[in-house]
Amino acid sequence: MTEHAASRPSRLPLPLAGTTVVSLEQAVAAPFATRQLADLGARVIKVERPGAGDFARGYDETVRGMSSHFVWLNRGKESIALDLKSEAGRAAVHRLVDTADVFVQNLAPGAAERLGLGAEVLRAARPELVHCSISGYGAGGPYTTRKAYDLLVQCEAGLLSVTGTPDQPAKVGISVADIAAGMYAYSGILTALLRRGRTGDGATLEVSMLEALAEWMGFPMYYAEYGGASPTRSGASHAAIAPYGPFHCADGDQVFLGIQNEREWAVFCSDVLGDPALAADAEFATNTHRVAHRDHLTERIEARFATLPVGEVERRLEAAGIANARLRDLAGLVGHPQLRARDRWREVDTPVGPVRALLPPVTVRGQEPAMGAVPSLGQHTERILAELGLPTDPGAEEDR
Repeated sequence: MTEHAASRPSRLPLPLAGTTVVSLEQAVAAPFATRQLADLGARVIKVERPGAGDFARGYDETVRGMSSHFVWLNRGKESIALDLKSEAGRAAVHRLVDTADVFVQNLAPGAAERLGLGAEVLRAARPELVHCSISGYGAGGPYTTRKAYDLLVQCEAGLLSVTGTPDQPAKVGISVADIAAGMYAYSGILTALLRRGRTGDGATLEVSMLEALAEWMGFPMYYAEYGGASPTRSGASHAAIAPYGPFHCADGDQVFLGIQNEREWAVFCSDVLGDPALAADAEFATNTHRVAHRDHLTERIEARFATLPVGEVERRLEAAGIANARLRDLAGLVGHPQLRARDRWREVDTPVGPVRALLPPVTVRGQEPAMGAVPSLGQHTERILAELGLPTDPGAEEDR
């Protein structure tokens, strides 16, 4: 038992208890949004294709035979398998949506409308419904029907132009465009539910991956628009602040550090480097000068660090109040002492047994998130159909 385990909060009513979310979802963006809602207590019913289900189930088999993406994105949901090409399957999903407070979809452009599940149709019948559509590029415009995978949206949003080394662009190592869209869908749905609680009106929400990621590109966009040039690709260093990034020490290890202002720069020179005169050097007197002479600055810093083991550099940085970090791999994240000390790990059930999972980042004092099981494909089909008063094998006659 961790030091905080005995003091975990009791299970109080969760904010979205009693809220039903129906989602025609796949891959990352929509599942990421609805998983957050499930953690807050919403009943999330995930509509999947019979046989294969959400294609993220097949991305890999690394979690005891299950996909790492799927385990991450789908805890706390109920899975219903419906053949939407069949009349019975379409009837079932419409009946299901009639019970929902929130409907989410990230199907191909136009697919929801062809199924009669577009916002205009559903909200004409039920104005209180919160209807959220997630797409790659949004409706209207020349990119509406383009396929939008995460890497491709990173390219279109300019992210690769500022990520990587001077010689080679690099994609971000996680599905950042999907995650951005999922987070805006999640916050938009919460906003719509808050408004509905006051007015009784639902909402029609649209989120595109391109526009979500473009919002996150605000700093380099303004820098380029008004500075006349894009930030340069600078590897792990900051394009517009120096010193900010990795520096080699005596034992071959690296330390990462960041200087935010001139006061910190002066303290860094005197207390960490032992060279207070460097702070007044004309080449390095301001951040703009330091960025312009980044290579020479790095040489000066690493010449001093080359005489110090990384532990001593970290000790000096901490004593001087200079932000710093170690470069951890994913095993280092899993074993991070801060996560352990703050009791951030739980276990969730899956079809292949319990797995570790991190608590949601927002801590609500006195409340434990739901963090329910990861469903197998179609695990809840019969029960949900029975609740709706429908045959428990929709589309069976068509299949025969």
